[in-house]
Amino acid sequence: MKHLTKTCLSAAAFALATLPALAQTMGPQGETATPSNVVAVADADVEAVRAGNHTAALLWHDQSDFVNAVTAGATAEFERLNIKVVATTSAGFDAAKQRSDIETVLAKNPSIILSLPLDPVTSAAAFEEAKSEGIKLVFLSNLPSGYEHPADYAAIVTDDLFQMGKQAADALAKSMGGTGTVGWIYHDASYYVTNQRDNAFKTTIENDYPNISIVAEQGITDPARAEEIANAMLLRNPDLGGIYVTWAGPAEGVLAALRANGNKTTKIVTLDLSEPVALDMVRGGNVAAIIADEAYELGRAMAAAAVLDLLDQDVPPFVVAPAVTVTADNVAEGWMQSLHINAPASLTTSN
Repeated sequence: MKHLTKTCLSAAAFALATLPALAQTMGPQGETATPSNVVAVADADVEAVRAGNHTAALLWHDQSDFVNAVTAGATAEFERLNIKVVATTSAGFDAAKQRSDIETVLAKNPSIILSLPLDPVTSAAAFEEAKSEGIKLVFLSNLPSGYEHPADYAAIVTDDLFQMGKQAADALAKSMGGTGTVGWIYHDASYYVTNQRDNAFKTTIENDYPNISIVAEQGITDPARAEEIANAMLLRNPDLGGIYVTWAGPAEGVLAALRANGNKTTKIVTLDLSEPVALDMVRGGNVAAIIADEAYELGRAMAAAAVLDLLDQDVPPFVVAPAVTVTADNVAEGWMQSLHINAPASLTTSN
């Protein structure tokens, strides 16, 4: 899952069902969400920014289509504002490598750093020098421990988490004709991104679809166990109408279980784009829909938030980009809307 970090999820797993149900996305410290389209550099400020000779560094956690899209969105905004990107790094989910990347980049004296902090404690120390030098920090999804807004960072930018879970529920319900039984495979770890998405699915089914019942619930931390979990669910509930899977990696395992059982009727919804999962969807298989975020917009909003901070303008602490429901009917458009790239050829030539 693109927002996952290996170290920040080392907290003890807990039962997601005990979390309070929320009707909107909240930040990691309870911040109210601001839509990303509100975060924009006004035309009247563009020339002043362009004349400032500012620079930026993008310090990412990993390399993927998602990260590439965030980078593209940020880079396009920086180019519009004549801000040079002086470094782009990938830590490979290694917090020590990310700290080294930060130290290396500081020698380039960037005005702005955009990053997904890999570990709350390690990242807090790693970004301390950047913070003390007045570099504008904008974080993707995660927050270093003890950092306070607006003194220590400009903003956190992430998905509209509630909408992702809600749209998953709506899509699964539609594929089931509004009736039947559902299995819920949620992320069994303390991480506000996945927790809110998962819980929003459950809340929406329970509140909006009286003829659909969640009859099986199972947490997952290791995506490799998804096939085993799905097999156990299907053994106890052979007539299961649908399964929600917390993100696309484990959804591949659930899909494998359905295929191994010759099951062509149980529908799947999951979150975050994946070519193997989408390929089943466009071929009319078990996958009903994939809910994605607008990753390109995440990058644009991160860049804009940093620039607004450079201008000493107020920046909302927690910013969310829209969710996109991708189905077989709009896979090409959905891929472009989310990642700002063409969908893989396998998805547009197999219908």
